[in-house]
Amino acid sequence: MARHPVESIRNVTLVGHGAVGKTTLADLMLFKAGMNSRAGSVDDGSSLLDTEEDEKERKHSITSAVCHLSHKDKRINVIDNPGYPDFVGHAVASMRAAETAVIVVSATAGIEVNTRKMFQLAGDSGLARMVVINKCDGDNVQFAELVSSLQELFGPACALMNVPDAVGDGFSAVIPTVNTPADAPSGLAVDPREAGQQVLDAAVEADEALMERYLEGEELTAEELSGAITKAVAAGTLIPIFCTSARKDIGVAELMDAVASIAPSPASKTPTATRNGEETPVEPKADGPVVAQVFKTRIDPFVAKMNYLRVFSGTLKKDASLRNERTEKSVKLSQILDVQGGQTEAATDVGPGEIVALVKVDDLRTGDTLTHGADGLTMPPMKFPTPMIGLAVAPKSQADQAKISGALQKVADEDPCFNIRRDAQTKEMVMNGMSELHLQLVEQRLHRRDKVDVVTHQPKVPYRETVNGTAEGSYRHKKQSGGSGQFAEVHFRISHCPENVNPEEYFVSDRFPSIREFHYNPDLNSCFVDRVTGGSVPNNFIPAVEKGIKERMEQGVIAGYQVQDVVVELFFGKDHPVDSNETAFKTAASMCMRNVFQEARPTLLEPIVSMEITVPDDKLGDVTSDLNTRRGRMEGMDGAPGGFQVIRAKAPLAEVMTYARALSSMTGGQGSFSLEFSHYEMVPPNEQQKIVA
Repeated sequence: MARHPVESIRNVTLVGHGAVGKTTLADLMLFKAGMNSRAGSVDDGSSLLDTEEDEKERKHSITSAVCHLSHKDKRINVIDNPGYPDFVGHAVASMRAAETAVIVVSATAGIEVNTRKMFQLAGDSGLARMVVINKCDGDNVQFAELVSSLQELFGPACALMNVPDAVGDGFSAVIPTVNTPADAPSGLAVDPREAGQQVLDAAVEADEALMERYLEGEELTAEELSGAITKAVAAGTLIPIFCTSARKDIGVAELMDAVASIAPSPASKTPTATRNGEETPVEPKADGPVVAQVFKTRIDPFVAKMNYLRVFSGTLKKDASLRNERTEKSVKLSQILDVQGGQTEAATDVGPGEIVALVKVDDLRTGDTLTHGADGLTMPPMKFPTPMIGLAVAPKSQADQAKISGALQKVADEDPCFNIRRDAQTKEMVMNGMSELHLQLVEQRLHRRDKVDVVTHQPKVPYRETVNGTAEGSYRHKKQSGGSGQFAEVHFRISHCPENVNPEEYFVSDRFPSIREFHYNPDLNSCFVDRVTGGSVPNNFIPAVEKGIKERMEQGVIAGYQVQDVVVELFFGKDHPVDSNETAFKTAASMCMRNVFQEARPTLLEPIVSMEITVPDDKLGDVTSDLNTRRGRMEGMDGAPGGFQVIRAKAPLAEVMTYARALSSMTGGQGSFSLEFSHYEMVPPNEQQKIVA
């Protein structure tokens, strides 16, 4: 039997911009629920949730943290997330584990770039949304204007559940807007009764029968109204707004009451999983088949690897075996842990809706689905932003060489928006993150945790080489140094291979008379054609010729970049009965390829990327002008909510390697972009001269 009935569980993820007080709010909730002997503080390093050394040093969250509390007979699981866009992956993953997103806004700073992102992301994830206006005791708070901005940006569903009795230093209590007390003070920043009417209008919208009675002027009971608000929050027709000061402990008790009473439970939502491409509902039943998903991975220096799970169905028991649907292998639950920030304790009989951690389970990573009795069922994959900023990384010393790969892999396991790849063409190890700050923190973590020091630099652009014309030529390799020597002669024809070619139609045609065999490489859109006649090159040496061509294509000819989009035809050659061997023909082929390639109008190709750039309306001109200086081409534009524009464009990768910094500067940190590889294009002659030089 599960230890917590699914109806009594509330899963909440705290999201928003950085420095709005999410961690302080969570620490205070834990203290008020008796889970901690004092309210932890981010400033003095005593927070129960910011446990990493770099978090304490910087005084803001870098990874998500999980905690839980009991309030009004409800088990409330809280996930506190970093607020800076650099660490957005943790917030994205946390939304898979929750039913409610609490978007925290600073009353002094207002709506910031990550406020918009998190609100949109929570809606796209199907979560109920609540807004908390924190720091109502701050200076220069324009409360009424902030509420109007929230309603304008996020819609009329946003309605105040309470209002501050004053703003600034005078803030001492919140006044409820539903059933406002008769002795409520006058002259408040927002009329509580008018705000309460907005709550009622939004609440009855989710229930047609209730709406009819309400429109007919019938009075609703307190129980009916509470049920309507709960239903409206789950349906998204009501986005309640609460006012707090976590620093002064004002409004936090009311927020906890609301989470316990009107936030939806896991029982109210039936997610879907897929099996053989078909969607299947996952019923949140304790006696059902086990379905759980990993939403966070943490490398703890004392406990080793920890994987955080959200259970959607069934009951987890210690020592049970589950199936990892990604690897199709069995995993044993040797330990199940309840997590309270950086502290853990053993747990058993974990039912649907609960959040726990597993330790020392091999080959388990974020996004994996674990099942028992539901084999083949997979929860939807989590969609993370693509990390845009890359740095080539290398060990600083020989001692770091052996440890660097393992240390970087740990970071990649923990952070879904960080990846590491080895570029086959440039031979560089490249780490990708969300920003320069993100990658700086990775470097610091490597040094602090794994004692690995690295050097970084901008990664090389993977240019390619090709030809625009056709040329023929030959090369004779002859070497005699006593005893048997080396002799080989080959004759090539090199031409351009068009894009999207159909090999069977293109190469077996009038273009290639007397063709014997062809080997097409779709990755490089290139082909080696054997049309030797009369045995001028013996069959046993043909593979050596092809190998010499491949090696030269990898090395490049004019600037050291890989060759693509070419057809190399071997049509004649000569051999010697004693001195010819595979090495001689491989060398001859490589040199012939080099010489003939340079006669066939060689050119450089550069990678072109597709970009989507989201910018405020008033910065549109600056951004489009900057794109033109980067050889970018505009392809379209769409309006986005909240006074933003989405620009679609294509640009050379070389011109946007440091675009994140430039965009942030132009838009005051409000712009964002994504890019992905599109195709290769010829480099303009003036640019090509610089690269070759």
